[in-house]
Amino acid sequence: MAKKSAVNRNEMVKKLVKQLASKRAALKATANNEALPLEERFEARLKLAKLPRNSAANRIRNRCEVTGRPRAYYRKLRMSRIALRELGSAGLIPGLVKSSW
Repeated sequence: MAKKSAVNRNEMVKKLVKQLASKRAALKATANNEALPLEERFEARLKLAKLPRNSAANRIRNRCEVTGRPRAYYRKLRMSRIALRELGSAGLIPGLVKSSW
């Protein structure tokens, strides 16, 4: 099981990203628009830099839904390899057949 503080921090980042996504997208569109004057684009970049760093989507860490483990994460199942093996062996994942010999 991962540290609760790490899992909670990641949840806080997810919430902040969702909260400021539209504002970030608008500022990015303004900053990357070649048709606008340079001063306006630069001002948009400054406003973007003033936003909290944790509001960037690439700050979100993929974590296992079952254990909170950050490594060996399967995106399709949203869990780590260890949790997948345990739940697969217990027969709790439909369509998964685990070999053992």
